[in-house]
Amino acid sequence: MTPQEKDLPLFSTPTGNQADSSTGMLLSPTASLSAAINTWEEILADEGRSIHTVKAFTADLRLLAKYIGSGQSLNAIGTHDLKNFLNWMLNHRKAPCSPKTYARRVTSIKSFFRWLTEYGVLPADPAAAVPQQTVLSPLPEVLTRDEADLIMKKVVQLRSNKKKPDARPYVLVRLLLSTAIKKSECLTIHLNHIDLNSADGPVVYIRYDDMSKRYRERKLSLPADWIPAFHEYAAQYNPEDLLFPYSPRRLEYILEDIGEMALLDKHLSFNMCRWSSALFDYLEGAEETAIRHKLGVSKIQWREVGKKLDRLAAILEENNPHNEVRG
Repeated sequence: MTPQEKDLPLFSTPTGNQADSSTGMLLSPTASLSAAINTWEEILADEGRSIHTVKAFTADLRLLAKYIGSGQSLNAIGTHDLKNFLNWMLNHRKAPCSPKTYARRVTSIKSFFRWLTEYGVLPADPAAAVPQQTVLSPLPEVLTRDEADLIMKKVVQLRSNKKKPDARPYVLVRLLLSTAIKKSECLTIHLNHIDLNSADGPVVYIRYDDMSKRYRERKLSLPADWIPAFHEYAAQYNPEDLLFPYSPRRLEYILEDIGEMALLDKHLSFNMCRWSSALFDYLEGAEETAIRHKLGVSKIQWREVGKKLDRLAAILEENNPHNEVRG
């Protein structure tokens, strides 16, 4: 389940006092939990939710149905039943779930019963008193400014090597630290997605073939010093279509080699470059909207991303109070 699907309302605001009749299955308060779950599954699919979201949410509810009885009528389910189920799942089930899975199951239950209440099937929401659980994934590992500078020095050395100059590491690292793009986005950049003659300066367009991901498409600025490095790289490697016509693992090896050359204790990766780029912008006082655009995340996704950047900035500022203070 993506962060968008976790936080967005599952259904549009109802206009009547009962469930949407377009499903052909009106529910009453005495309908069974199993029947309601089946209807909910149909509506989730009709609303355009991904197959993964539909499967995850309905599986969560069917686990609840298995615990309290699939034939249990909706109006007989109380808050105590839901809390007992969650307590069992967290503390007494033979296969206890992870905090992230538990949080999703709480979200599933609350979304399901909120839907039943908003559509007039139930007069009151038995899940309203169930506390929502929020689980932040671990903080990503990032570079310090000194480490980033050291990495850039190494790729400059590779680029200017007199015996065998290699601009590819420079082009790759400079691109990642400037744009904060993902590995998957980097691998799908075509040469015609790069405009070195834009009136606004050199830019790269991040494109998606998947229509459902078109909202992530964006135009990102490139540093002016990337242009001569790109031309050197093009002359050395002759890419014809893709900017980096290599396997994901090949590019990962390049980053790993650069990290080793710089004697980093950390494992240099696409994700590390992405978060470091965003964090450096954050520390320099960039606007939230600018960082969100650069990362290609929604306002909802930003809730977690922003919190992580807050925590990362605090750690860097604590360790480097004179160099990492936000502008």
